[in-house]
Amino acid sequence: MDASTTRRLAAYGLCVRDSAVLLVQAKHHDGSRSWTLPGGGVEPLEDPFDTVIREFTEETGYTAAVQRLLGVDSRVIPAGESWRGQPHQNIGIFYQVQVLGGRLRQELNGDTLDPTWISLDAVAELERSSLVDVGLRLLHDQPVTGHVAPVPIGGPVRH
Repeated sequence: MDASTTRRLAAYGLCVRDSAVLLVQAKHHDGSRSWTLPGGGVEPLEDPFDTVIREFTEETGYTAAVQRLLGVDSRVIPAGESWRGQPHQNIGIFYQVQVLGGRLRQELNGDTLDPTWISLDAVAELERSSLVDVGLRLLHDQPVTGHVAPVPIGGPVRH
């Protein structure tokens, strides 16, 4: 990787119950918002398994347990589409999680808002990150390889 590219390793929690998925709104650098999965960057020396539990709790107020690994996704955002103005690779590790306890609440001092249970039928109409589609496809298809085809960007789906 040269100095003109960036990379992020992140872990995301997909929680579905009663035909609804738990999503949060991410605030973007341009002031816009879109729905995404609870999750975030893996800290140095942190296990992604621990990251997803930590981030899920921080962003939703719920304590969670990992049920299983869904898969890994690597997305490259071209320089012209990246807010950084340079190519960016996001490597996401997706886990299926279940809520153990806690109370749904807003993230304290964070970049995500409004954790909300959203009907699976309503997801296609949302302004959302492609991470939502990747996670749901991994859950639905359960590919042996842990990999799904790239999600097309456009319409309500963004990087």
